[in-house]
Amino acid sequence: MAKSSQNPSAGKSGRRRPSGLSAARLLAVQALYQISLNKNPPAEVIAEFLEHRVEEDLEGLKHASVNRPLLSQLVEGVSAQTDDLDDMLAAVLDEDWTIERVEILLLSLLRTAAFELSERLEVPARVVISEYVDLANAFFDGQETAFVNGMLDRLAHVLRAEEFGEAAALPDIT
Repeated sequence: MAKSSQNPSAGKSGRRRPSGLSAARLLAVQALYQISLNKNPPAEVIAEFLEHRVEEDLEGLKHASVNRPLLSQLVEGVSAQTDDLDDMLAAVLDEDWTIERVEILLLSLLRTAAFELSERLEVPARVVISEYVDLANAFFDGQETAFVNGMLDRLAHVLRAEEFGEAAALPDIT
């Protein structure tokens, strides 16, 4: 079940201002969710978010420090590579699950994380996983956070096996 009362980058010990990178990831997932629902062009949604949503409060904090280039890169990249990202995610889903069964907000989050794992190689895989697990925890109550953690861990071990000191465990899915 979705929730809205938690700051996605607040630790268990309390709240802190989200970093510009974390804020960009949060807004990118929201923008991609909006694109999925409304079918608006990514450039239009990015412009709206940069004009209006960046200044909105989240838990009483302004996101004016959002990393705008990262927000644009994530939304444009995920939008351009949706089919490829879905294929990557499908390859690490349990056999009895399909991409079509994944709720759209959760899928938007997973696609964004998969994009970062496959394209933003300068960001360590463990950082990507941690960021998106935090976002899942901010958006959802229940098992979604564990689901995101498991999916991204499996995907990271495939896409970035060398970061984990291993050879790729599954066939190349890119």
